[in-house]
Amino acid sequence: MLKHGILGLLNYGDMTGYEIKTVFGDSLNHFWHAQTSQIYRELQVLEKNGWVSVTRVEQDGRPDKNVLSITQAGRDELKDWLNDDSAASPVRNGMLMKVFFRGEYGIDENIAYFRSLAKRETVFPRGSEVTGEVSDSYSRKIDDPLKALYWKFTIDFGVMYEKMLNEWCDNCANELERLKKGLKIK
Repeated sequence: MLKHGILGLLNYGDMTGYEIKTVFGDSLNHFWHAQTSQIYRELQVLEKNGWVSVTRVEQDGRPDKNVLSITQAGRDELKDWLNDDSAASPVRNGMLMKVFFRGEYGIDENIAYFRSLAKRETVFPRGSEVTGEVSDSYSRKIDDPLKALYWKFTIDFGVMYEKMLNEWCDNCANELERLKKGLKIK
């Protein structure tokens, strides 16, 4: 899916690898994580597949830069992927895997774990307000309010997810505290 995320970004306009990583970090990163090395490796695959083209731009006093552009074949691949509803998105959540096995620890340790979990598992490390500002900034650059609306939808999902995660963590910690006090668990 990383390759399709990169194609989607390039569909908004030409970018260097550094610009792709920056935009990725400001937008897609709150629901899809990728290391810089993964992005650059994927860019090589995209070029090999003919989905992007690379133009070397000479710069005075600095190293040349490579500007990437999506090709028509890349746009076709992006649209094919967007239209492919056949594959379900499996839930893979390392945090939930760890919670499943938290019985290995005592109640006090797990209460502390749940009390601090939501802060560690944040979708927006720099804050959801910053993400909204960044989204507004990029929406002005692409000058397409409809495309910007879909970016907003993903931010709204992240905000709602964080709210749910906070409530769930509080619920888990509260149940453990009731258990510790000898009360019935819900």
